Amino acid sequence: MIKPVSLTEIAEGVRSGAMKSVDLTKAVLEDVARRNGDYLCFTRVLADEAMAAARAVDQQVANGIDPGPLAGVPFAVKDLYDVAGLPTTAGAKMRLSAPPAKRDAVVVSQLKSAGAVLIGTLNMDEYAYGFATVNPHFGTTRNPHDINRLAGGSSGGSAAAVAAGFVPLTLGSDTNGSVRVPASLCGLWGIRPADGAISVEGTFPFVKILDTVGPFTRSAAELELVYALLSGSALSQSVLYESKRAPRIARLSGWFAKDACPEVLTALDRVMLHLGVSSIADMPEAETARSASYLITAAQGGALHLDTMRTRAMEYDPAVRDRLLAGAMLPASIYQNALAFRSYYRDRVKLLFEKYDVLIAPTTPVVAPRIDQATILIDGKPASARAHLGIYTQPLSLAGIPVVSAPYNVPSGMPIGLQFATAPGREAMLFQLLKELEDAGLFQSRGGCCQHPSRR
Repeated sequence: MIKPVSLTEIAEGVRSGAMKSVDLTKAVLEDVARRNGDYLCFTRVLADEAMAAARAVDQQVANGIDPGPLAGVPFAVKDLYDVAGLPTTAGAKMRLSAPPAKRDAVVVSQLKSAGAVLIGTLNMDEYAYGFATVNPHFGTTRNPHDINRLAGGSSGGSAAAVAAGFVPLTLGSDTNGSVRVPASLCGLWGIRPADGAISVEGTFPFVKILDTVGPFTRSAAELELVYALLSGSALSQSVLYESKRAPRIARLSGWFAKDACPEVLTALDRVMLHLGVSSIADMPEAETARSASYLITAAQGGALHLDTMRTRAMEYDPAVRDRLLAGAMLPASIYQNALAFRSYYRDRVKLLFEKYDVLIAPTTPVVAPRIDQATILIDGKPASARAHLGIYTQPLSLAGIPVVSAPYNVPSGMPIGLQFATAPGREAMLFQLLKELEDAGLFQSRGGCCQHPSRR
């Protein structure tokens, strides 16, 4: 049996009875057992639970009951989502002995209720503090397009699991860019929703005022479907489309062009040329916004872990521990200034969306760095990829707006992602634009690449 690539094909096949969820789930589990060692996507595989869920889906179909819009779709979640009966590790070895979760995270429950089948949990940077998925406890997740390169983070296991063809849908989290960065490096669609649009209940926190959760998929239509399901939104068409007026689009300049490699800028140029748009927008004080994001992240992350670090500091990933300690020592006045700037900055960004509907920028400044290099150039100097791959995502996170990372259609070479940002409430318009660009061939997922590394 050949696994369908599209989650919509799977759902339609299972709901019609043409495909058995049990057969598909068994094939997925066998595939994970055979190939996960090449990429280190999964931290736990829930074989018994997955097969039981698949049998329940098939029984519903046999009884004439519609299992839901994601009937039989295999999915997996970043290891900071609560899964009933399991400890929520958040990528930390010290949490393997934590009390098991009493119930699933809200979004996990939503996907299961829609008929999806949970396969397992996925690797991440410890406590979500990083852009690389370099984890000393569970290993470094490898990019399926080149296993010598990073998958990005902190949701790298989630992105790599889709890009490697294990499952067509995964969930990650995005505080400063942790969905968008790995989506870009692995050639997938991923979304950071607007603040509060999708429930974070039942996820291990990192920075509460910045934390969001979002899916990875292989197409814009699939991303829209899952987003609508998780947000509870019908995504009715925007008045902009009802009136047949094209969205007002601009390219972000300044900070969002600085340090970008030529391949990334060329991709952005070609998309703007296709759109016939030459407008350039300057997001006010984006560099300061990135600094404020860093300070808020450090301070809140440090405060969250301070008590644990007092007694178990040596059990942390040293790279994470040092950043958390530095954050815990930040003066309160600096943290309060960063919070004040956040409020001011969000008001400035709202004004920008009075002029434009969609803002476009690179997702990452470079393609996936090599694992043995793990640095990128910032101002002409090598800097840690783990800390700096999110230089273009962090200012948009601080604004609290919905942002999609879309996979530019690169026929060969490593994937490139571009960010499409809009104002809260305009998501339907954004998805419509993205589907049109995908149909025109400008964007295409690099997911579903199942070639074994030994055959590369």
